[in-house]
Amino acid sequence: MKTNWKLDPTHSEIEFKVKHMMISTVTGSFSEFDATAETEDDSFKNAEFAFNAKVDSISTKNEDRDTHLKSDDFFNAEQFPQLTFKSKSFDGDKMVGDLTIRDTTKEITLDVDFNGIAEDPYGQTKAGLEATGTINRKDFNLSWSAVTEAGNIVVSDKVKLIANLQFIKQ
Repeated sequence: MKTNWKLDPTHSEIEFKVKHMMISTVTGSFSEFDATAETEDDSFKNAEFAFNAKVDSISTKNEDRDTHLKSDDFFNAEQFPQLTFKSKSFDGDKMVGDLTIRDTTKEITLDVDFNGIAEDPYGQTKAGLEATGTINRKDFNLSWSAVTEAGNIVVSDKVKLIANLQFIKQ
């Protein structure tokens, strides 16, 4: 019998990191997102995960940059309001799945630390995991680019993804 799990958004976060000018790192996050998991047992191996984030909820703590990220130069939040991920396999360490950003879907692999299962003070059973990976933003048509007069690339093509997720057993 399969068990359904729903994301606990108050104990979860989705972030990305990208080099700026190749000398510093900018961190961004999504404040509106959801995820589910369907498991066969408490190991979470072979679990099926589904995730989505509302592009309009992106935040890099800079309003002008966030507006630019929501524009057609990057995510085009108006035409493509969500980004999604659906797992294909999970062996307990590596999760393979399809990431869709804009109108492009690519298979990616995430490294996952499954942190186990615990009961909270309110009697709810929770499970936690941390997933990390790297994508090339241009693979997903996030292709805006600029170069400084000195020849530095303004935004790196490589983007690190970090998901700290806590699920509630349903």
